[in-house]
Amino acid sequence: MRVRVDFDSCDSNGLCAAEAPTVFEVRDDDFLYVLQENPPQELWPEVTRAANACPKFAITLEDR
Repeated sequence: MRVRVDFDSCDSNGLCAAEAPTVFEVRDDDFLYVLQENPPQELWPEVTRAANACPKFAITLEDR
């Protein structure tokens, strides 16, 4: 799985970071950062919940 974020749509609200904190992080500069673009399989459920939690639909999950 590969994580893609449309940063033009993302409003960095942190909902994804709440669901998958080892993959997403909103820093003090109020921008979202993807910590693991290709997360290991054991994190896929968290990452899927994070993508589904995004109100802007800015997170896309792609097959590798």
